[in-house]
Amino acid sequence: MSDSYARAGVDTAAGDLAVELMKASVRATHGPEVVGDVGGFAGLFDVGFLTEYRHPLLATSTDGVGTKVALAQAIDKHDTIGFDLVGMVVDDIIVTGARPLFMTDYIACGKVVPERIAAIVKGIADACAETGTALVGGETAEHPGLLAPDEYDIAGAATGVVERDALLGADRVQHGDVVVACASSGLHSNGYSLVRHILAQQKLAFTDHSDALGGVVGEVLLEPTRLYTGALLEILVSPELGPSVHALSHVTGGGIAANLARVLPQGAWVDVDRSTWSPMHVFRVLADMNGEPLEATEGTWNLGLGMLAVVSPDSASAITTRLSELGIASWVVGMVSTATRDLTGFTQGAKGVDGGAVRLVGSFAD
Repeated sequence: MSDSYARAGVDTAAGDLAVELMKASVRATHGPEVVGDVGGFAGLFDVGFLTEYRHPLLATSTDGVGTKVALAQAIDKHDTIGFDLVGMVVDDIIVTGARPLFMTDYIACGKVVPERIAAIVKGIADACAETGTALVGGETAEHPGLLAPDEYDIAGAATGVVERDALLGADRVQHGDVVVACASSGLHSNGYSLVRHILAQQKLAFTDHSDALGGVVGEVLLEPTRLYTGALLEILVSPELGPSVHALSHVTGGGIAANLARVLPQGAWVDVDRSTWSPMHVFRVLADMNGEPLEATEGTWNLGLGMLAVVSPDSASAITTRLSELGIASWVVGMVSTATRDLTGFTQGAKGVDGGAVRLVGSFAD
C-alpha cells in the first residue's frame, strides 16, 4: 500500500481483509449459474437457460436503505441492514412476476473496518440466499473526508427474468378482483427521516431505552425488512394459484394508497378497509409521540402492510392460506371496482404512473 495513500486515509489492506472475511457468505449464494469467484472486476452469470423461455423479459431494480443506516451505525449492529437492502431491491423485482437471478452491492464508507463490512455483506448474502438470488459482486469504497470514519451508506441492484406473457401489472386487473395484504415486520426501510425527527423531538437517542417502544430504541427500530419474494414465487409458479395473481404492489415510499394505485388500471378504484387490521405497536407509539393519528402517517409508513396482491376473488382464500403456510400472515383488505364514481379524496396514480385510485376508509382495528 502506498504510504501517501494511507496518509490520505485510504487503507487498501483493510479492504482486502474485508473481502476475505465476506467470501464464505457470498459464495453461499452461488449456484452453478455463477461463473468465477469473488473478487473479479465483474460478476458473471450463465443465462444459457433463457433459451427455455418463449419470450424472456429481464427485470432490473436498484435502491438503497436510506437513513435507516444511521440506526445501525449508532448501536454498532450491522448484520441486519442487508435484509433491508435486499428487500428494497429484490421485492421490487417480484412485483413484475420475475424471478430474481443475481444482485450486486455497493458500500461507501469513511473508513473500512473489515469486520463491519463483512457483517453488512453477510446480511446481504443471507437475504439473497433467502430469496434465491445470487450475490455475484460488489464494491466497497473508502471515502475519507466525505464520510466520517463510522459512517457508511449502501446500495444494490438486481436483475430477474419473467416470461412476457406472465408479466404482472395493471392490464391484468379486473373488476371484482380482491386486494390481499401481506403483513410487514415493521417499518421496513421507509419513513426513517420522520422517525429520526420524532426521536429528536422526544430527545431520545438510538441507544436509549424506551418503555413506550419496549426496548433500546435503535434495536426496536432496526427490525429487518420482511422478504416476500420466496413465498410469492412459490405461489406464482403454482399452476393452480399463479394465474390468479394479477398484480403485486410493494408498499415502500409513499405508503399504501400511492403504491397500490400504481398497479391499477385507469378508471379502477379500491377502498382499503382499515378495520381489517390493527397497526402494530411501533407505529402507534411513534404516531403518539408525534401527536398525530395513525391516519396522518399513511403516506409515509406501511402501517403493517408490506406487500399487496391483486388476485381473482375465487382464489383469494387459497392464496391467503398458502401464504400463511409459508410464514406470512395475509388477509383481504379491499376489492377492485371499475364502476363510475366521484374519486375526490382518492390517491390517483403515483411516481409518474397514471394508474388507478385508492383511498383508506374506516377505522383501524384495536
